[in-house]
Amino acid sequence: MEQEFHRIKRLPPYVFAEVNAMKARARAAGEDIIDLGMGNPDQPTPKHIVDKLVEAAQNPRAHRYSMSRGIPGLRKALCGYYARRFNVELDPETETIVTLGSKEGLANLAAAITSPGDVMLVPNPSYPIHPFGFIIAGGAVRHIPVTPDKEFLVSLDRAVRHSVPKPVALILNYPSNPTALLADLDFYGQVVDFCRHHGIWVLSDIAYSEIYFNDVPPPSILQVPGAKEIAVEFTSMSKTYNMPGWRIGFAAGNKTLISALSRIKSYLDYGAFTPLQVAAAAALNGPQDCVVEIRQMYKDRRDVVIKGLAQAGWNVPSPPATMFAWAPIPPAFAHLGSLEFSKLLLREASVAVSPGIGFGEYGDSHVRIALVENVHRTRQAVRNIKTFLQSYDRVLEDAEKKRAVGS
Repeated sequence: MEQEFHRIKRLPPYVFAEVNAMKARARAAGEDIIDLGMGNPDQPTPKHIVDKLVEAAQNPRAHRYSMSRGIPGLRKALCGYYARRFNVELDPETETIVTLGSKEGLANLAAAITSPGDVMLVPNPSYPIHPFGFIIAGGAVRHIPVTPDKEFLVSLDRAVRHSVPKPVALILNYPSNPTALLADLDFYGQVVDFCRHHGIWVLSDIAYSEIYFNDVPPPSILQVPGAKEIAVEFTSMSKTYNMPGWRIGFAAGNKTLISALSRIKSYLDYGAFTPLQVAAAAALNGPQDCVVEIRQMYKDRRDVVIKGLAQAGWNVPSPPATMFAWAPIPPAFAHLGSLEFSKLLLREASVAVSPGIGFGEYGDSHVRIALVENVHRTRQAVRNIKTFLQSYDRVLEDAEKKRAVGS
């Protein structure tokens, strides 16, 4: 029996699937594909964190069910991080919760606060869970610009005045995935003032807050006086400590939102494996030299990509943060759109990137390049792209012929 399920019908086909399928076929045929698509850190988790995991896992008592809110030691470690990094004081009992990565936390909080038809404000382009967490929960999404500037604030005001019903929540994500844009405290302050006045919750995602390349670290929205009245903030161990597969993240801030997320999670999970949480606490409480090294690694890779592509004639803005470059499609290929350009780059240069359309319709003029290969492989990718761009007349002609045959 075939059945179209309501929530599944609201999810479009996964845009990245077509590029991923092409990549798999090419690798199966023996091609050396340099994968700069998924933001999947390629380096190992620092040794002292793994050692703590092993030590904790040798205790049989740690093999039992954990706590869905997270063990007290890890919640206290998160509070210590916020105090050191942002000068923000948190109550580990009422203002923090451990999540199975920030993605799970965002999706479950969306489920907790969304009623059918509720309007949610989400930047476009954005990380897919930001809009689709609400869509899966039955909400409606209204898109606003991603740039943290006057245009954003004007659009925010317009959205509140013209949305029926009034928006329930706003998503923020700085440093931004995929655009790498940064927000400052003044911007956060204006957003907090506006949303407090209109009774709108703010969900801030700062998963890339430690991957920055300027002298001034990105701020937290919780640094704004009064922010905890309306805001909750998500962060993650994945990028900061090379721990993506560990699935440890956090939410911190407003007590009402934290309580709602805690209630939902109490029905859905028993928390991450306790030794994982013990090791995560060791990461937050321990030496931070590894974070500095990880940050420098991404900076080195960024510089290779930006400089190399510029020499190849592809001018890409240098990202001030994150592990991504948000690259405008070269003018000669702009008419193709991001999906076709990504497929062309994979076929002709053996380099996989993420099509911008996968992050929203306003991302279709860009592709996202992830800094997830070592410098040697990154240089090879740049050389391949340079060769591809130098022969773009032939490449475009061949591409048009293939499209004509396909149609």
